[in-house]
Amino acid sequence: MCGELDEEQDERQFEEKLYARFLINARELLKDAGQLPQDTPADPALYMEKLFCDLLGRAVRDSEGSGEGRRYDRLALQPVVFARLAGLLAGHLSLGEDPLRKLIEAMMAGYAESEAMDRARQRDHHHGDAIVHEH
Repeated sequence: MCGELDEEQDERQFEEKLYARFLINARELLKDAGQLPQDTPADPALYMEKLFCDLLGRAVRDSEGSGEGRRYDRLALQPVVFARLAGLLAGHLSLGEDPLRKLIEAMMAGYAESEAMDRARQRDHHHGDAIVHEH
């Protein structure tokens, strides 16, 4: 029984470290979001960056607003929702656009982005307990 409690505590601490890592990376990505146009930009690259920052900002606010001890749980739900939305949107595109390939490439780029941010922080010697590499 005591071992089970220790395991649950270890798991919760690990989840808190993962959440802290997300928050560090999200804040880094959002630090320049205020310089993006307030209106919907006509430039496709700016539009995509603004939409990304808007959604990431919402994800952070929702997680932070869920309260201590539930932030990681809220974070764990978000990729499923965003994947569903991405699938719905891609399902309305022409197969000539190769939407599944674009989705998978974008997802893998995002997955790698957080690890690249961790490596950059380690090179700058600004790392701490929040960096976790157990995937």
